[in-house]
Amino acid sequence: MVNKKIFKLQANVSKALGHPLRMEIIHLLKNKEESFSYLLEATGCLKSNLSQHLKLLTENGILKVRRESQCSYFSLTSKKVAEACSLMKEVLLENLEEQQEILKKIYV
Repeated sequence: MVNKKIFKLQANVSKALGHPLRMEIIHLLKNKEESFSYLLEATGCLKSNLSQHLKLLTENGILKVRRESQCSYFSLTSKKVAEACSLMKEVLLENLEEQQEILKKIYV
């Protein structure tokens, strides 16, 4: 029998990913480490809002933080996080294409 605790942990990580800004952050960090300042400018959100989202992603093991002097640098804990998000995006795009095809058939 499958240990159901793993599903709970997986759900927690999924919840942590469940915000557009967090998905944008993962996209920005998919291949590199970036500073808090860079993420702030790239996302255009408020400093306190960005801090909260980065904290949540870090607490859930999605991001790691490196502090250097007064600067914080963020990166993904695993490239698999970006790959998983990319796969989810592909599923979304496939679903949208299917819906478009259905609409074309209905309205043609």
